[in-house]
Amino acid sequence: MTQIVHLSDIHASSAHFLSDVAERVIQSVNEIAPDIVVVTGDLTQNGTYPEFADAKEVIDRIDCENKVIVPGNHDSRNVGYLFFEDFFGARNSCHPLDGVTVVGVDSSQPDIDDGHVGRDLYDWIAKSFETDDFKVFALHHHLIPVPMTGREEQIPVDSGDVLELLGRCCVDLVLCGHRHVPWVWRLNEMFVVNAGTACSNKIKARTTQCYNLIEIDYGDLRIYRVLPGGEQELVIDRVMSP
Repeated sequence: MTQIVHLSDIHASSAHFLSDVAERVIQSVNEIAPDIVVVTGDLTQNGTYPEFADAKEVIDRIDCENKVIVPGNHDSRNVGYLFFEDFFGARNSCHPLDGVTVVGVDSSQPDIDDGHVGRDLYDWIAKSFETDDFKVFALHHHLIPVPMTGREEQIPVDSGDVLELLGRCCVDLVLCGHRHVPWVWRLNEMFVVNAGTACSNKIKARTTQCYNLIEIDYGDLRIYRVLPGGEQELVIDRVMSP
């Protein structure tokens, strides 16, 4: 069985980051001891160097060798995408990891909140998914509207083309964030999983800080919503293949 912890929207900053919640998140994730940690953007609030340094300290304290990290729209403010590369490496990456391939892409644009993957990446994405592995696609922006988030905005301008591409590549799981509301959609045979904010005060409606735990066990897929203290709620329990 492979366990993936999916975190998003840390928003390291003096205004929004909750250090006590972050401590509980780090502890509960380390107790899970996941095989892979995926962080889908908005590590910072304003894309500044001190905020990236704080975000890296948080992420570095998570005990997991395999981490896939992509930037969000807040990380690309103030030319922050350059700091992202300094602290976390390439903004687009492919990670084959013991039967699971995770492809992470930068869906942000400098100083614009709207998402955009871009045709220039489509061939690379398709090539990266030429595998029999369980296929995971990670980006910051939500590809499908999320309930309880108000007027729809900032969805990637090419979300339709991206969804068609992912379907053609037989992607199993899409991980995203941005809207701060946890939700799961099933689109054909693909699950699209949105994460809430892990440890910021930017929560919406009746939600709270949380993250996702995904368990992949042969044909079975289980998705849990996890509170900072480690309490788990089973959200999806499906067999992915006969």
